[in-house]
Amino acid sequence: MAHAPALPVKHPRDILLGAQGAAGVLPVCDHYSGVEARMVKSLQLQADMTEEFGACVFDVTLDCEDGAPVGGELDHAYMVAALAQSTQTAPDLIAKGLRRRVGVRVHAVDHASFEQDVSIILGRAAHALSYVMVPKVESVADVDRVVAAMDSLGPAARALPVHVLIESPAAVHRAFDIAAHPRVESVSFGLMDFVSSHGGAIPATAMGVRAATDAETLDQFHHPLVVRAKMDIASACHAHGKVPSHCIVTEFKDTQALARSARYAAQALGYTRMWSIHPDQIRPIVRALAPDAQAVEQAAEVIRRAATASWAPVSVAGVLHDRASYRFFWQLLERAHATGVPLPEDMHSYFATPSLAGVAV
Repeated sequence: MAHAPALPVKHPRDILLGAQGAAGVLPVCDHYSGVEARMVKSLQLQADMTEEFGACVFDVTLDCEDGAPVGGELDHAYMVAALAQSTQTAPDLIAKGLRRRVGVRVHAVDHASFEQDVSIILGRAAHALSYVMVPKVESVADVDRVVAAMDSLGPAARALPVHVLIESPAAVHRAFDIAAHPRVESVSFGLMDFVSSHGGAIPATAMGVRAATDAETLDQFHHPLVVRAKMDIASACHAHGKVPSHCIVTEFKDTQALARSARYAAQALGYTRMWSIHPDQIRPIVRALAPDAQAVEQAAEVIRRAATASWAPVSVAGVLHDRASYRFFWQLLERAHATGVPLPEDMHSYFATPSLAGVAV
């Protein structure tokens, strides 16, 4: 009697990540650089850490908004385009399948240099970019204008996702609509502009991080208006399967404050990505947003047992698990892989093969 052919092994992402699962996993750190010499150093650091971790653990965003000198926007755009083109020519990384992730922050849609930035940089280097970041997005109409400008430049530009920066109370009010846009992949919170947009109603302390022993100062994690804005943006992202990206910590020499901030942003506010504005901030952010070894072992055991049971409910260490908890533990493994945390040997195959949905994990 002939046996029926074995069914292909189902990938966890295809089984677990439906409407209630996140759309994808991005590197947990987004590093901004606007000066050419620092851009080059950031890209070299990215290459070095990609080889070290076996994954691209942070994005490099080449900055036109704050990087270009007034009157020098045209030259800056050409420089960024040339630098972006050069990033994909590292054969040692390409040979290992470790493609670099580089984005660009263009000027806001109402700035005179917006169209120029998009035309020059995407017209010359769209194939080398992973995303386009747009600051001061106020509405879905702004996103539509960005997408129209990108799509006019051909297939490579049309394939790029958009990252948006929300920086005003009105934009926060529209966060759910903005996050719902199909081309938006990630939403960031612009702390400094958000505070200053209140005309002095929020104190300057809300742009900083208070000391661990300070229980009084209303900093960016304790001022109610700032915290509410952060929570609204994170909620909007999770509602639509997008990546919420936390704002900067300006105390870049205080690595302990940065680590506390990153952990709180991740564990209490729901952020899965954070900005870096100095190379010394990158490793603390990656460490703070990466799961620890014990959590990875637990997640692997749950997924292992679930797969063996064809994703039916199972008991692990006396605790009942089903697809809801499987989803949680699978996404923890995805985050571990994205941050270079070692995985158990039998989990590696899941990350060597794309899911049926076409998302490389």
